[in-house]
Amino acid sequence: MKAARVVEFRKPLVVERVPDPTPGPQDAVVRVEASGICRSDWHGWMGDWSWVGLSPSLPITPGHEFGGEVVALGKDVQGFAVGDKVTVPFHYACGHCEYCHAGVPNRCESVGIYGFSWDGSFAEYVVVRNAGFNMVPLPENVEPLTAAAIGCRYMTGYHGVMRGNVKPGQWVAVQGAGGVGLSAIQTAYAIGAQVIAVDVDDEKLEKAKQEGATAVVNARREVVPEAIREITKGGAHVGIDALGIKDTVLNSVLSLRKGGRHVQIGLTTSEEGGYVALPMDLVTCSEIEIVGSLGIPHPDYQGLLSLVAEGRLNPKSLIEREVGLEDVNEVFDNMTNFRTKGFNIITKF
Repeated sequence: MKAARVVEFRKPLVVERVPDPTPGPQDAVVRVEASGICRSDWHGWMGDWSWVGLSPSLPITPGHEFGGEVVALGKDVQGFAVGDKVTVPFHYACGHCEYCHAGVPNRCESVGIYGFSWDGSFAEYVVVRNAGFNMVPLPENVEPLTAAAIGCRYMTGYHGVMRGNVKPGQWVAVQGAGGVGLSAIQTAYAIGAQVIAVDVDDEKLEKAKQEGATAVVNARREVVPEAIREITKGGAHVGIDALGIKDTVLNSVLSLRKGGRHVQIGLTTSEEGGYVALPMDLVTCSEIEIVGSLGIPHPDYQGLLSLVAEGRLNPKSLIEREVGLEDVNEVFDNMTNFRTKGFNIITKF
């Protein structure tokens, strides 16, 4: 099969032929019909995130947002058949630790990430480990392209809004109008929240308005906390940071009203190395909550897919373009220069 491989950090990926995968007893092989190119893949290619154990060993095939068709099943896999259309949460889970049993397998003690922990979906085929627990069947009217759009950024933005406990009518300020941010904006709008999008790119902010943002703030031209407090007459009820940059974390926290909730989705960059100083006296005196959000629990995936199937959420509207396997390096270059405006999905292998 053909696969796009990282053989050296920050060097062009190599598209080459590698052996077709075979499933272990509990695994499945999925023919990839669509695979998103996520900024997390870019971070892996950059060699970032070693401080959270996510700098991959090379060579490796990136890719963790995918939808496709089951073509082979291990002998112990139950509940699926060859020919089923499926997707997976980007985070593998073991299915038997205390977190998996508690219904939050995104916190699994043995969590693994496609394209970081093992080969991912920038390839014609991908192995899904522990498939009976980790594969998710697609509803009839949710095709693999939409599944790839949901696969990391959209489901992460959706879960972030759930973690924020967003209510209709509340003000939600989203820092960053990239893939995760736009997903959170669309979800919060669907719930009935009033959404403020914050970014440094006017084109992205215009897209945010198309996806439901009530107001936008350009962080290059405005002092973000002041602008949000003025718009909301006191501060946002919920702040969501979709980037993980020190400035966006602080802007989110400083923009909250008393009793507000900050949801951290974005992992930090090499500049922060996982640490951002917070105004703890403000957090204390204003009773601000700080909440982390990773992916989505497997049990919640069906609810998300149902909303997509019903047309109440529309991840496909965030797809910027469909590309081929040979175009990954161009997309990574665009990400390096912050030129992407939505999801880039591999559909030609």
